[in-house]
Amino acid sequence: MARKFLTFLGVAVPVLAGVTLWAAARHEARAEAEYPPEGQMLDIDGVRVHAVVMGNGPDLVLIHGASGSTRDMTFALAPALAERYRVIVIDRPGLGYTERLNTTGATITQQADLLAEAARRLGADRPLVLGHSYGGAVALAWAVHHPDRISGLVALSAASQVWDGSLPLFYHITSSRLGSLFVVPLITAFVPDRVVENAVEEVFEPQPEPEGYAEYFGPSLTLRRVSMRANAAQRSNLLEEIRTLQPRYGEIAVPTEIVHGTADTTVGLQIHSEKLVHQIPGAVLTRLPGIGHMAHHAAQAEVIAAIDRVAARAGLR
Repeated sequence: MARKFLTFLGVAVPVLAGVTLWAAARHEARAEAEYPPEGQMLDIDGVRVHAVVMGNGPDLVLIHGASGSTRDMTFALAPALAERYRVIVIDRPGLGYTERLNTTGATITQQADLLAEAARRLGADRPLVLGHSYGGAVALAWAVHHPDRISGLVALSAASQVWDGSLPLFYHITSSRLGSLFVVPLITAFVPDRVVENAVEEVFEPQPEPEGYAEYFGPSLTLRRVSMRANAAQRSNLLEEIRTLQPRYGEIAVPTEIVHGTADTTVGLQIHSEKLVHQIPGAVLTRLPGIGHMAHHAAQAEVIAAIDRVAARAGLR
């Protein structure tokens, strides 16, 4: 019996692995066919970077959050801003169509380095920078490490402080070596896009998800193996990276606007922005009553107003 069982495993495991890899590749091919790159590809020191550029006016870089891509920003916010800004939206490493920097999780500082150089290559030497959620941490790293390559900062629902609590189980598994090798391909191969769509709906709460957002955002892009691995590694390292960056917020000297919804349960206002406003000299905090995590969709006018204030304070409007 033992010999038969081992023989069965010897046949079944390779077959299951082959089917999984085939299904995962098929899912990824469909995702990339349905949601191709929106913009242009740059070569930044051997790393392929995807950027979307639209509009005219002062340069403004928009940085998306975890599990996202340029599509989160180009759905509504970037087109609205393009009426009076030259908007640059860049995929962070491993997400959308920007390549991973490494397999250990590109740090927020490494990401800021890459995005700042990409912006420079696009002619934006000292842009305004807005970062949402995880992207807010990257924007803060940009302001700390590249003070001569930024004109103003908008931290939108930004992760900025050390918090209590352990890494969620999902990220603990998918960021591990075994999880990355075995679990991630299974998710890519067999988890339907609707699971991601449901998660997106939850992130928008208490506001409803905008009509047409899921179809535009491309949930299947999030389920690709490269994106899941990059996002998991980045998320698992974020707490310690913020612990290192946080003592340097006092060095940020550019005009800074902080915008945060009072009903944000993903990145809590009291944990993050209400502390950040006292750590950056001259920073101004705008609280959005009843607004959740996706303020750039739920309170777009208020977010644009904050950008305009930063631009005015920086002498760009």
